[in-house]
Amino acid sequence: MLDLLQATSILFGDCSKELDLDDIYIDGTLATSEQMTQITAKATEIEAERDSTQYQRDRQYAPTGDQLDMLWHTIDEGGTLDKTSEFYIANKAVKDANPKP
Repeated sequence: MLDLLQATSILFGDCSKELDLDDIYIDGTLATSEQMTQITAKATEIEAERDSTQYQRDRQYAPTGDQLDMLWHTIDEGGTLDKTSEFYIANKAVKDANPKP
């Protein structure tokens, strides 16, 4: 769904929208049809960018500190960093759930 208010804010700054209405206001004034054309184009651009990076958002690994903690515990407990380690299993699960396109 296009985020027209975000696009308006990027293009024109101060903006608002009344609940349950499609009208967008820029500095308190109703947006013109020319402005709405610009807003819609910007919102479409934002959505396309968001869609093109969905893979990166889906393939988020545990934070670095958590990964280092997993590695430290494996080593501290005398384990090996192989396919049975917590570190490997956690990262493999993310990769398997979100294969590269």
